[in-house]
Amino acid sequence: MSEELAKRKLLSALCHGSIFFSATVVSIGIPIAILFISDDATIQSNAKEVLNFHLNIWLYGIIFGILTLIIIGWLLLGILGIFTLIMPILAIIQVLSDPNKIFRYPFIFRVL
Repeated sequence: MSEELAKRKLLSALCHGSIFFSATVVSIGIPIAILFISDDATIQSNAKEVLNFHLNIWLYGIIFGILTLIIIGWLLLGILGIFTLIMPILAIIQVLSDPNKIFRYPFIFRVL
């Protein structure tokens, strides 16, 4: 395996796994830092996808938190929690198995 491919695997997996480090600044700071230090288009695309995922999770969390006032929010927050746990794991598995492919999270809108 080439050094560039190993670097692509590591940095892409680190971006997607950053959500497990913290739910605050650290989880979004890692993909931002990788976005700026890397010149690889695949790594940058994965970092942007992760940033979009984090923004969506925060937005949905706020909306579903408000919806807890009418009970349905509790169910939606539970689903969001499961989604937040499973999707990054699937992303890490995909970027480690095929580092040339960009993982696209389903059900999110892309700002970046």
